[in-house]
Order: sequence, then C-alpha cells, then structure tokens
Amino acid sequence: MKLLLVGGGGREHAIAQALVKSPRTEKLYCAPGNAGIAQIAECVPIGVMEFDKLIAFAKEKEIDLTVVSQDDPLCAGIVDAFEAAGLAVFGTRKNAAIIEGSKAFSKQLMKKYGIPTAAYEIFTDPDAALAYLETCSYPVVLKASGLALGKGVLICGTKEEAQAGVREIMTERKFGSAGDELVIEEFMQGREVSVLAFVDGSHIALMTTSQDHKRIGDNDTGLNTGGMGTFSPSPFYTPEIDAICKEQIYQKTVDAMAAEGRPFTGVLYFGLMLTKDGPKVLEYNTRFGDPETQVVLPRMKTDLIDVMEACMNGTLDRIDLEFEDNAAVCVILASGGYPEHYEKGKKITGLEKFDEVDDCFCFHAGTKFAEDGSIVTSGGRVLGVTAVADTLIGARARAYEAVQWVTFDGAYMRHDIGSALDKI
Repeated sequence: MKLLLVGGGGREHAIAQALVKSPRTEKLYCAPGNAGIAQIAECVPIGVMEFDKLIAFAKEKEIDLTVVSQDDPLCAGIVDAFEAAGLAVFGTRKNAAIIEGSKAFSKQLMKKYGIPTAAYEIFTDPDAALAYLETCSYPVVLKASGLALGKGVLICGTKEEAQAGVREIMTERKFGSAGDELVIEEFMQGREVSVLAFVDGSHIALMTTSQDHKRIGDNDTGLNTGGMGTFSPSPFYTPEIDAICKEQIYQKTVDAMAAEGRPFTGVLYFGLMLTKDGPKVLEYNTRFGDPETQVVLPRMKTDLIDVMEACMNGTLDRIDLEFEDNAAVCVILASGGYPEHYEKGKKITGLEKFDEVDDCFCFHAGTKFAEDGSIVTSGGRVLGVTAVADTLIGARARAYEAVQWVTFDGAYMRHDIGSALDKI
C-alpha cells in the first residue's frame, strides 16, 4: 500500500514507525513531516491545513490510505474533504471531532448521558465568569473551550489567580478564538491516566494505558505544556478501575456520540482522573495523544494498518488488539523557555547513537534540516526519547540513560518522569 501521513510531530514519527513496520506498506509519504520522519518516509512540503493540496497529492501519487492524527485538520473537516474526493482516509469526521474541538460540547455530552466528570459551568462573557468566581471553592480549573495545543488549561489555587486566568483567556485572548468560550470546573484530585481507543462508530478497542506529565517543571510545577513525558502501562489503572470505566465511560461515550448523530470513527483519547469517588473524565481528544503515542505504539503487536481499516469498515470487533507484555517510558527534550518563548535553529548532536540500539527510540517532534544538512531544533518540544524494557523501572532508567546521548543548546527536560512508580 502507498500511504500518506498528515502531520509532523513526535506523535506522527511514532505512527510512521508503526506504519513502516507493517508488511503491507509499500511506500510512506508524510506531509509535512520532520527531520526524523524523513529517515523512514518521503516528506513533502504541504501543510496540514492545505486540504486541496493534500487531496491533489494523494490523487497524483495514487495513495491507498491517508492517516490524519492532528487535532486542527480533524476538527476543520479534513476527513470529510478526503471522503468527498473519493479517497480512503483514517481519522474522525468534523461533526464527531467536536468532542475535542469544544470542551463545552464534551462537558454537556457527559452531563446528558451520565458519564462521570467534574462539575462545571460554561461562560461566553468574561464578566459573568468573574462573577461566578466569587461563589467558587478553590482551587478551580479554567479551560479554554477550543483547541489550544494542550496548553489552554489553568489550575488556579486562589480567586485572584482565577480572575487573572479569566482575563488571560477571554479578554487578552492568549489562546485566540479557543477562549471564546470558557469552562470553569471543579478541581479533581487523584492519579491521571490516559486511555487511547480505536473506534469504528459503534465498537471500541482499548489500547494499553499510559500516564502523561503535563506541567513544565519537576514535581508537577509551572505551566501546562503539550506533555513533558509519559510511561506505559499505568500500574494505577487496576482491573477494578477498568471494569468501572468499561461500564460507565468508554462504550457510553461511543453510544452517546452515535445517539447525537455524530458517530465517532478513529482514535478516541480518554483523559481520566482516578478520584476517591471513582474514575472521571478530564477530557476527550479525537486522535492519538502526544506524547502517549510514543510509549503506546512501540508496545503494540497488531498491525496498525489492519486496525485502521477495521475502524473505517466497521469491523473492529473482529480485530484482536494485542500489546507486548513490557513497559515504555518517554522523556521529552524541550527548548529552553518552552512553553512560552524559546529559540529555534539549535544544532542537535548524538542522534546516531539510537541507530545502534533496538530498545530506545528518538522520536522527532520539532526538528528540521539546516542548509548544511545538519538537524536543528524547530519547535518547543524537540525530541521524545523512549525506552522499552521488561519493567517500568527498567524502562525509566534506560530512558534517562538514553536522553544523555543527545543534546542541543538550551535543552530542557523534567527529571521525574515516572517518579510515582517509586511509591508503588
């Protein structure tokens, strides 16, 4: 098969690696890709929102399947556009992608269908939001309803912090139109778990679990980011919790979307909080998580193309989705100053070391080729160093060993990814 992957981050590098492993893959293109993806696929300079150019390319190259895994094009209707052009595409249609594109929609969906989540209120007027803050218990969570690259969530410990957050999101427009609507919800305490699932509109197949680390600093301090590291599987996700989630969350969400006339096909991401009152939904995403994909897909045994086709054909119930009985840990190397201001164009050294081992992977997120052919930084999150081992403790030790192989000026990482594993 000839495949086209749309995107260019660490998640797409992990997906590309899984796709090229398939014996069914004849040729893989990626638009726009990055310097790491370019080593296993042919990258083409087309942006993820350039639907007409992507469709023309897919027709020209007689692409058998296009894979889309980024929120912006999915929420903007790239799947609908490809299908209208008669092209096979894996991803979520626009009317279902709203489950991520609007946090207000997803909260209302959960309330309507009895899916456990945090109590909340929705605001479109900043003055009304500020007035509501006078009645709140603290801490509270502020969420820009639209897409904000995983950064539009503020945890506010005091009324003054929350007031500043409302102004930042709704008045100063830090996240642009994502802040047109604001969700204010109760702060939930507990362990976070990410569960990715393949969905074919009615059936659901759960992937292995993982846990992301969103805050920029050690010990979960500082600003929210797109994710600074993750591990898989989560030992905190017990069989008892799995049974509750299967009864109260997973299939109920798929059925709710179908009942709303928005059948969900693609990858559905469940961000969960394991509270003292049971598991609750923090958020939904309409695609593979990032960096969760970098620890989930390296552990997957089933051919990714087979699973994607089953999602598209409505035959997911016939797929036996299997994962290796091992563990993986990913540590993100970011540019100094991320998630705010950071410099680009820093030369990266040491990448060749990963070619010499088979238990460590360096997934490129924000990289590109310089004019002299060297690889340089081009984003906030630059690399995701992932290690696979028999145990989580072993994978974490190996990941932190491997992250020392590579460097660039201003490189920054958290030093406590998976530290909660020490307390088991």
